[in-house]
Amino acid sequence: MKLSIAKGELQKGLARIQAIVEKRNSMPILANVMLQATEGDPGSLEISATDLEVGIRGRQSAEVEKSGGLTVSAKTLFEIVRELPEDMVHLESTSNSFLSIRCDRSQFKLSGTSPEEYPTLPEFSPEHTVTIPSEILATMVERTMYAASTDETRYNLNGVYLEVVGETNQLRLVATDGHRLAMVESEIPGDLTPLQSGVIIPRKGLAELKRLLDEDMVDEIELAFEGNSGLARGGEVTLVMRLIEGEFPNYEQVIPGESSVQVIVDADRLSRALRRVVLMSSQRSRAVKLEIGDRKLTVSSTNPDMGDASDELDNDYDGETMSIGFNARYMLDALAALQVKEIRLGLNNDLSPAKVKPTNDDGALAVVMPMRL
Repeated sequence: MKLSIAKGELQKGLARIQAIVEKRNSMPILANVMLQATEGDPGSLEISATDLEVGIRGRQSAEVEKSGGLTVSAKTLFEIVRELPEDMVHLESTSNSFLSIRCDRSQFKLSGTSPEEYPTLPEFSPEHTVTIPSEILATMVERTMYAASTDETRYNLNGVYLEVVGETNQLRLVATDGHRLAMVESEIPGDLTPLQSGVIIPRKGLAELKRLLDEDMVDEIELAFEGNSGLARGGEVTLVMRLIEGEFPNYEQVIPGESSVQVIVDADRLSRALRRVVLMSSQRSRAVKLEIGDRKLTVSSTNPDMGDASDELDNDYDGETMSIGFNARYMLDALAALQVKEIRLGLNNDLSPAKVKPTNDDGALAVVMPMRL
């Protein structure tokens, strides 16, 4: 392998795979990145990594003099490239699996391994893919992934459930950890038939998909699912992942029906009130009380060891006073993910979940379970 590549191109490709690289020592080679150069006009350098659950394969433009491959430490190579001058980087593999790195007057020699020793990334070429605008999918992922469970014993909740709503063109994403739920749906142009059967996308795969969606040059993403594998492809980058096998719970059962009390609240004002009041709550429970009545919404917390705090927001509700307790972090996460100016807060009683919906988007919903105070 012998090639020249712009420092920015190489750094971008290596930065993309850093979160994928396996840092544990169960298989030391998973800490490596695979570099595969291909001659042509133009030539290219394929940069790929996998942790056996999620894999990324990206192609960067390069001037390739000799095709070939090598695997080297992903972290070390990235740190070296990051510190190089803004110039062309010259890479060359040696017969004893070392990688020579030259840039301007800087030189490095990094030990590596033969590409044959690296686990093969799944070759996944589905017959049918669905093309989704990146901006729409990025918003849907942002509004749901925060609610996925981190409890490894509840593996079927460790991701986001994706399904098509009935016979419509509505794509729906749902996540829950048992304490809160996030759901969003959006109309997608085109044929969604290939996504008809629901799948659970793992949290780590979704995080990598979000990074791919955030790349400026990607306007559309191709999605496909086949067996227990998922694929997302945008531009010169392909993401493959192993889907979570299991049954997602019947989430519709925990979504409250029509709320008896609905108030419109300034989302930023409520967030700031919650952040202030939670300072006096229990560090463990983060419990706060929300009370609505007399044209105001009061957020309060009490801690026998520290004291208490409260904050008031104005609103138009003038009915019977109602209060509910909940974990402030769950409400703050929901408000941060929705990223809207105003929300419609729906309540029924102190034992019923609270519903949070943007006033300008009926397709997004957050549900926060109540706490006894």
